[in-house]
Amino acid sequence: MAVQPILRFPDPRLRLAAAPVTDFGDGLRALADDLLETMRAAPGIGITAPHIGVLQRVTVIALDDTAGGRTYVNPAIVWTSAETARHAEGSVSMPGITEDVERPARVRVHYQDIGGAARTEEADGLLAVCLQHEIDQLDGIFWIYRLSRLKRDRLTKRYAKRGLGTWSESRLNGSGSPSS
Repeated sequence: MAVQPILRFPDPRLRLAAAPVTDFGDGLRALADDLLETMRAAPGIGITAPHIGVLQRVTVIALDDTAGGRTYVNPAIVWTSAETARHAEGSVSMPGITEDVERPARVRVHYQDIGGAARTEEADGLLAVCLQHEIDQLDGIFWIYRLSRLKRDRLTKRYAKRGLGTWSESRLNGSGSPSS
């Protein structure tokens, strides 16, 4: 296991969709181990392979420091509740910046485990938030694009003032609006 460098916002690779995993061998296990170690060092409670520049559909979530992380391979949200909830979110790629994001309160996710077995999980609370947040990242949707433009601009200016990054939406996609 090794701590890997984390891409920092506004790195354009954070806006790319990750490819499905097809090889469930030792390389995938090593990637999951690296993700867990990198996430804990950041620190964070969730991380995706794209956060470390690997465009594969892998995320690791560990809500409790005492437990090992859970690896989700090729996760997809297949159901969301009509009820919503607001939770503070942030990213290991944009440290020190958080904002409340409204998302469905409950989700059902299909994924594969580290060995390739198909699984389904229903989640609520913080786990539901993390799954939606990390699956968005795997789809190339950085979390701030779930905010209004006003909030997004305020957060990115604060991030830039801290010397943590520079940002311009037009620099990312040429149109001044978020790309999908």
